[in-house]
Amino acid sequence: MAVRGSVVVAGAGPKLGLALAKRFAADGFRVLMLARRPDQLERLVAAAGANVSARPCDLTDAAAVDAAFAYAEASLGPVVCAIFNASARRPGGILEVTPAEFEQAWRVGCLAGFHVGQAAARPMVERGAGTILFTGATASLKGNAKSTAFAAQKFGLRAVAQSMARDLGPRGVHVAHVVIDGGIGDAGASAETQLDPVDIADAYAALHAQPRSAWTQEIDVRPFVEKF
Repeated sequence: MAVRGSVVVAGAGPKLGLALAKRFAADGFRVLMLARRPDQLERLVAAAGANVSARPCDLTDAAAVDAAFAYAEASLGPVVCAIFNASARRPGGILEVTPAEFEQAWRVGCLAGFHVGQAAARPMVERGAGTILFTGATASLKGNAKSTAFAAQKFGLRAVAQSMARDLGPRGVHVAHVVIDGGIGDAGASAETQLDPVDIADAYAALHAQPRSAWTQEIDVRPFVEKF
């Protein structure tokens, strides 16, 4: 299969991040996974198989993100799809979360998304093509009593995605936000109350494949038994 360009999965982990890497690699893309911990990335690359590589990256550091995307463009081919999948889960109500914890959650889950979106958008706008996908959550739409920090970062990320879509869509770049409404299980898990990351990855791949005459800006995915 001919290589079709590269895909960056920023905020790679053992569930959805790994499933996304495997899905896009199977479609003929070279995939670069980004995360902070080199030891975790080594395990993910070993599990992902061919056409998947990794690079340690602090997504809250704009220079580090820019360097990672420059590497992907130069070494793996034009980045045709970038996926932001990072978040910081600090549960707690307003009297439990410290200002430092709130700020860190925002930096990891929102500011980092801005960095990734900006780094991906620059070459995509020049080429007039590309896809940028953001992983959201139930907290993107509603904050519960114990999601002060998490909801703030996810609300903010959704706003970034909406603004980018309106800005970049007319310039040929598809930006979409995926609301994951429910807990993510292990790949192949049989629990009906959890989402299978492989199935979620299929939804991301479908968004990337959409023709520009019928782009989707936001979708939600949930188990069929989930109440909403």
